Parts: sequence; structure tokens; C-alpha cells
Amino acid sequence: MAGLDRVKLLAARYRAATDRPYLASALYSLTVVPSEGVPTMGVDRHWRCYVSPAFVDATPVPELAGVWIHEVAHLLRDHHGRADRLPAADQRDRLRLNVAQDCEINDDLIADGLALPAGRVEPRGFGLDAGRLFEEYLPHLPPSATCSDCGSGAHGSPAGWELPGTDGPGGVGPVEAEALRRHTAEAMRAHQRNRGDLPSGWRRWAEQILEPTVDWRRMLAGAVREAVAWAAGAVDYTYRRPSRRTAALRAAASRDVVLPSLRRPVPVVAIVVDTSGSMGEDDLAAALGEVTGVLREVGVGGNRVTVLACDADVHAASRVTSAQQVTLAGGGGTDMRVGIRAALALPERPGVVIVLTDGFTPWPEEPASARLIAALIGADAPAPPSWVETVRVADRR
Repeated sequence: MAGLDRVKLLAARYRAATDRPYLASALYSLTVVPSEGVPTMGVDRHWRCYVSPAFVDATPVPELAGVWIHEVAHLLRDHHGRADRLPAADQRDRLRLNVAQDCEINDDLIADGLALPAGRVEPRGFGLDAGRLFEEYLPHLPPSATCSDCGSGAHGSPAGWELPGTDGPGGVGPVEAEALRRHTAEAMRAHQRNRGDLPSGWRRWAEQILEPTVDWRRMLAGAVREAVAWAAGAVDYTYRRPSRRTAALRAAASRDVVLPSLRRPVPVVAIVVDTSGSMGEDDLAAALGEVTGVLREVGVGGNRVTVLACDADVHAASRVTSAQQVTLAGGGGTDMRVGIRAALALPERPGVVIVLTDGFTPWPEEPASARLIAALIGADAPAPPSWVETVRVADRR
């Protein structure tokens, strides 16, 4: 292996830490690992920074400083942790995912005046607006989108040039990584207070770390899981003939005696979608996708889920297996009571009713016989009655 010019590489890190002192602790927590396998520079989940000697030789110090900041940004923004929560298909497409993450980072670095190597990825190269999260960029990238592999510290999948597990030099554990993120966010807040020139992307990130908003997806998943478990727990007796393989009942079965047994039914779920004029179709589709995804995770298939499109009247009620099959008809006034009543009147009565709405609707005057969850779309949505389980689906950008 050609020798790594550590003097040049570390001079670039020193420059990055001097020019952006709020990043110094994070930058100096990275452990350098020379590697001819990495195309340029990359990081793993354990805060090891893999560096190509040839890339260091060919890149000026100002641009190397920008790459140092780029790589540590993947780790500070917990890109690998966020990637772990994506659908499996997106996780497998790791270079396209890496492009989306680079778009999230590089628009901030370019706005901050940092020098980056030629060929850098940025949102405008795909006709996209700056200032978004990588989860928002990802669906709009072409299948052919690719970039230099930044490693498992970005997209979450170990690259071939990474050391296995925690083997090798250095390494930062999850607890220390969280402490580094918080320390960096506090340094950014102090920098903004004293100098007022913190880039907007880093400012938003620091605010989220120091004053986190609740992850509505996690809250919604928890509420739905709890409700489905509650409905599934409605154990009852059945007089259906037991299996002939049930040894303890063979004698009774041979005499045509059917003994009662216990059953645990799979719950039926109804989703009432507010399709009134005040609702945005993109928000509805996103929230509906989250709900149907959670239902699949807990074992409630499409044949157990009915979706009702409702404004002041119910326009459609159908069983679906994916959010794409739903027709969001409506666009008039708003009265979710109509949708809830229609859900409870379905031939197979649901144990759980989920209402996706902006909250500007009258609600039933008393608790429903089923478990009722309101997923309120928008930060300004008014609260439903206290007996309605509530999750606020807010914009986190």
C-alpha cells in the first residue's frame, strides 16, 4: 500500500476544526484507517474514517477539509440509524440511499462556503430543492443515481473495505456517539448565540437534538400495536369442532361431543381517511402508508383492513392490501362522526378504528365501542376529546 500522507490529511482536519470549532470534538473522535479499497473517504458505524492514500495525494487541503466535515456529518446526523428504519428495498439500494444522504449534507456545506471535490452530489443536480432530509430526497431520485460509497456510517450496510465489527483501532460506541451529538449541538448553539453565522441546516439539526420533537411514526406505531394487541386479546369461547389431532379430545370427538375451546381472533381494523377540502393528498397518502405498514408488521393483513374515505359523507369503503389501492374521494365538508359510525356498522365489526384527519371535525359525544385512534395531520390540528387516543403527525423538516 502506498504510504498515507498523514501530515496533509491531519492538516486538513485541523483546518476543518479551526474554521468550524463547533465540529472539533466530533472531528477529533474519528479514527483514521488507511485503505486502498475505499474510493475517497468513508466512515463506519463505529466512527472509523477510512482514507484512500491516492485520494489524499490528489486532493488539495481545503477540499480535504470539506470531505472531513462531510463524513462526520453522516455520523452526527445518525444517517445509519435513520437508514435502519427505512423499508428493506431502500436499505438494499445503498448507493442511491447514499446519494440522498449526500444531498442532505452537501447543500448545507456548499451554502456554508466549504470547498468540496469536483463531482459532488447536490439536490439541484436532480432538480430538487435544497434544505430537505434524505428521506424526502430518496423517492425522487432516479434508479440510476450513484455516488462514491461513504460506508456503513452513512447508508448502514458494511462496505467491503470496512473492518469487521468493532475489530481494529479506535471506535465510538452508541452511548458515546449520542454524547458527541449533544455536545456538538450545544457548541453550535453557543456559536450561533455568539457569532450568529451558523448555517441553517446545522441550526435545525442542533435544535432537534437539544429540543427533540416526538417521532410521530414511532408514537403511531406504538399506539396501533397496543390497540391491535388489545383487540386481539378479546379471547372468547368457540364451539367449532376441534382438530382430530387433538389427543385430549379424541374420545369426546368420537362420541360426537363438541367441547368449547378458547380462540384469539385476529382483529379487524378500519381506517377512516378525512378527504375534506382542507386535507393535503400527499400528507394523507404518507400517513396512510405508515398505518398500513404498521398493521402489516403486527400481522394484520389487507383482508382485515377496511379503508373508508370520508368528508361529510362516506364516499368509498374497501379492503386494501396497500396504500396505493386507496381512492381518496371527497373534498367537501368535514364530519368524521359519519365515518366512525360507518366503520362500526361494517358487516365485520372492527376492534380498532384509526382516523386520519387534520382535526377540524366534530367528534362523537361518547367513547366508541371499538378502540379509537386519531392521527392528527398538521401541527395546528385541534385536539379531539380526551378519550380519543391521539398521535400528532407533524412536519419535522
